[in-house]
Amino acid sequence: MSAEEEVMRIQKKLNKMTSSDGSGQEQALDLLKELQTLDINLDVLTKTRIGMTVNALRKSSKDEEVISLAKTLIKNWKKFLSGSNNTSKDSSSSSKVSSKKDSKEDKGREEKDRDKDRDSKKLPNQFPPSSSSTTDAVRLKCREMLVAALTVDKEEFEGCASAEELAEELEEAIYQEFKNTDMRYKNRIRSRIANLKDAKNPTLRTNFRIGAITAARLAVMTAEEMANDEIKQLREKFAKEAINDAQLATVQGTKTDLLKCGKCKKRNCTYNQIQTRSADEPMTTFVMCNECGNRWKFC
Repeated sequence: MSAEEEVMRIQKKLNKMTSSDGSGQEQALDLLKELQTLDINLDVLTKTRIGMTVNALRKSSKDEEVISLAKTLIKNWKKFLSGSNNTSKDSSSSSKVSSKKDSKEDKGREEKDRDKDRDSKKLPNQFPPSSSSTTDAVRLKCREMLVAALTVDKEEFEGCASAEELAEELEEAIYQEFKNTDMRYKNRIRSRIANLKDAKNPTLRTNFRIGAITAARLAVMTAEEMANDEIKQLREKFAKEAINDAQLATVQGTKTDLLKCGKCKKRNCTYNQIQTRSADEPMTTFVMCNECGNRWKFC
């Protein structure tokens, strides 16, 4: 049996399955797979119009496999049609190719010339970049103050971005967070300027200039993160002292007469129990004699 006859046989069966409710399509998938194995050419497609039948089946089917395979078959068959259309167009368009070729080359040269002109015009205006340029007076003033803060020590950073570029990136990052120049924006700018120009905080300024800290990171750093080393050490000291005071506090301690002072031998004491070691170890008991003020501890 020829391919055309096979297609006609399958088509008759498929025509009975293209009802609107999608019933009676149990064998549809097998028939489509059989179509996929046949050697179907443009002539067979034209004579049998099997493409229309498969498309009708695709629209009426509720089976995802049937729909997917039908789409694949239709897509493959369309290549025959597009191929025939291209063949018919080749002869009619061949006469136009030579005339269009020259015009395309001319247009190509013109576009290249225009691109060169645009590039040459952009060179003097590399700063600020067009993506973040602004005419807002407040933003421009903030950028100017950031530049001054970055160049307070007049130190040169060869091979790194200029102070102007870094100031613009930082201001842009802050502006993108607030989307306006309200008080929050201004306060954020002021805090960056104060920390960058701090003579006792050259580390922050240097790290930003050499790229160790990005503009996006500096834009959101807290005051504690930007502080100079001296202030950070003081904060750590105060925090440690506060912890020690809390641990050694005797106020509201528990009075007891079960403990005897080794100094005055009296049994008038106050004790506190504090977890000074890991959680799985016993608490440490701090004892103070209320008579003579003697202090001691035991586990």
